[in-house]
Amino acid sequence: MSRQPAKVLEPDDVRLALAHVRSQRYPERNRTIILLSFKAGLRACEIAGLSWPMVLATDGGIATHINVARTIAKYGSARQIPINTLLRRALMSLHKAEGYPDEGPVIRSERGAAMLPGAIVNWFSATYRRLGFTGCSSHSGRRTFITKAARLLPRTGGSLRDVQELAGHRALTTTERYIQGDRDAQHKLIRLI
Repeated sequence: MSRQPAKVLEPDDVRLALAHVRSQRYPERNRTIILLSFKAGLRACEIAGLSWPMVLATDGGIATHINVARTIAKYGSARQIPINTLLRRALMSLHKAEGYPDEGPVIRSERGAAMLPGAIVNWFSATYRRLGFTGCSSHSGRRTFITKAARLLPRTGGSLRDVQELAGHRALTTTERYIQGDRDAQHKLIRLI
């Protein structure tokens, strides 16, 4: 029996998750966790390993790109990811709440240490369970990011290679497996045939 891929979430689901974490104990951190997944496509291990130097500019403010270091990336696939506006605001808010650190983990546990990748996975599972989202995992944000990026390519003039690089995949076939088909687009295509 093959495992089902993590579910791709709709924009309303992402908004619901962001609203949900506003009332939690660490709203800035938790909002940043969600946006690192959905707006940068980071894996749980990358979210856990992200440090302030990877997101800060030379002036100490939030940079325009996340520099995913090879030390935290799967297969050492270092890459740069432009920072989405919502994510940038969340990082700025978290940076301020943490006292403007210039080093250390971006995502901290209750004890102040870096959250472990397994803790990030568990955090997503618990959050989705509380929201009643079935079929979702810590990979849902990443899969949503890749699917959405692929669907927006015609508007940007980019190619699937750009999505592959943002995702940090070594092979384009891996990126293709992440992209969920669009049933509405398929129905439109069939009507045109």
